[in-house]
Amino acid sequence: MPSKLTVGVAQVHTQSTTPKTLSLLRKHTQVAAEKNISILLFPEAFLGGYPRTCNFGAAIGSRTTQGREQFLQYFKSCVDLGDTAKGEEERWLRRELQVDAESGKRGDGTREYLENVSRETGVFLVVGMVERAGGSLYCAVVYVDPVKGTIAKRRKVMPTGTERLVWAQGQPSNLRAVVAHVKGVRVVMGAVICWENYMPLLRYALYSQGVNLWLAPTADPRGTWESLMRTIACEGRCWVVSGNQCIKSADLPAWVTGKESNGTAGGHDGAVNGTAPPSSPPVDGRRRSSVSTRTQENHEIVWRAKSNAIDESPLEETGAGAVEEDPKEFASAGGSCIVNPMGETVVGPVWNKDEELLYAEIDFDECDRGRLDFDASGHYSRMDAFQLTVQGLDMTPPP
Repeated sequence: MPSKLTVGVAQVHTQSTTPKTLSLLRKHTQVAAEKNISILLFPEAFLGGYPRTCNFGAAIGSRTTQGREQFLQYFKSCVDLGDTAKGEEERWLRRELQVDAESGKRGDGTREYLENVSRETGVFLVVGMVERAGGSLYCAVVYVDPVKGTIAKRRKVMPTGTERLVWAQGQPSNLRAVVAHVKGVRVVMGAVICWENYMPLLRYALYSQGVNLWLAPTADPRGTWESLMRTIACEGRCWVVSGNQCIKSADLPAWVTGKESNGTAGGHDGAVNGTAPPSSPPVDGRRRSSVSTRTQENHEIVWRAKSNAIDESPLEETGAGAVEEDPKEFASAGGSCIVNPMGETVVGPVWNKDEELLYAEIDFDECDRGRLDFDASGHYSRMDAFQLTVQGLDMTPPP
């Protein structure tokens, strides 16, 4: 029985309109098909956009008219998959909900577009998006099979920081692992969105279901993200694929910045009103060559970091600790990567490249080889001493 597949992640960012973003998705999926990539991940909030730097005019006890208008523009940029705020799960998947009499569809057609792209290319798609349902927005992921169409969707259960202002909480019941047979290989997938990956109990809920492909669409552009991905891969003895958007500050859309721009959108909670995140992204294409942070007084501190890059020349200093690139140039520097079940990064992380396709042939037998000495939900779990239950979720490993 085959155990190897080529999997990939598209490090791309949201465009100025949904049709343009979908067109970019189609282009990269077609390229993925040419490279024999069987499963392709797109970053968090790729459809709809991540509202990096937005505060929507909100403070405790106060909301502004301008902020409400900004939210309206963001709301309109997000996609309608035809689900409800409650989350109909199986009924939505089976298309049992009432459709629009004129269009013959439920939603804005995004679901059908993704299914067409997957079917035409033969690539299994996992796409991060911001979904509107009723009057609320949900950060979500959909799984699209080339033959069966959409086979699952889940919503982020815990938005981070200011995300909670505009994103509602998803249902824990949709943390069910997704099983797919891709080119004869049995893949048990779990998509965990951004800082959900920092939730130990959520991680264990998926480990318990025997996940062998961990998908981590994110908006975290910090150098520390890779270490979390390596921990999860080693802890869960699973392959980890993480994807983030890479976008320059100058390319953030006008409704985000309040200024004219090139018309694209991306990002993660950590910058306000157009200021740069407190920690600068890596400045080379492979590894961080310097580390930068800012004090509360807004003084920048820069120091040399270890690097695997070929160029080991000393950090060029100009003035008081300047870095090689302007840390404000990128609102999100990317950092997409692929990690093996022993916690070793095999591809990436890739920084400062706004259209990059990362991929690797992976052997799912490596997951079982790794469980010789560690199985988080089996012989190493001490089930007699520790138990976990999740409301509405059956954590029994799928057949």
